[in-house]
Amino acid sequence: MPDIIHAFFVNASPGRVFEMLSRVEGMNRQWTKEASGEPKLDAEFRLYFGPGYDWRTRVTRYVPGSEFELQMTEAHVDWAKSQVGCRLTPAVREKRACFLYHNGWPEANEHWRVSCYCWAMYLRVLRRNVEHGESVPYEKRLDVKYRQVQTRIGAR
Repeated sequence: MPDIIHAFFVNASPGRVFEMLSRVEGMNRQWTKEASGEPKLDAEFRLYFGPGYDWRTRVTRYVPGSEFELQMTEAHVDWAKSQVGCRLTPAVREKRACFLYHNGWPEANEHWRVSCYCWAMYLRVLRRNVEHGESVPYEKRLDVKYRQVQTRIGAR
């Protein structure tokens, strides 16, 4: 089975990065349109991306501040048995290494290839948010240019 693995460095506190990856408020700032759930072992999460994309998951790994994993339970057939998770490492020279994985794909099909790209874009939104306070509306997250500055949190 093919997997998706992204490793990136971010200059932010582990709590801030972990919140973006494991809490509803953070997920809604960088990945989902609307999520609900609580980050604790065996808890259920709802991940809503729009009509036809109202998915359910279960928390299968939760180590506060360092590891979080969701097992997809109701989703698109390609995602249905996959796991999405992250692992944070201690900071080195003020930067923290983050590993995001999406394991359990049935095959390296077109949906897998698109998801590889989408995860990279979502992680870029996450990094810009925690490092610079930038926010990107859900509908524009996959169109963000490298140097494009979006609305800063709290700025009008």
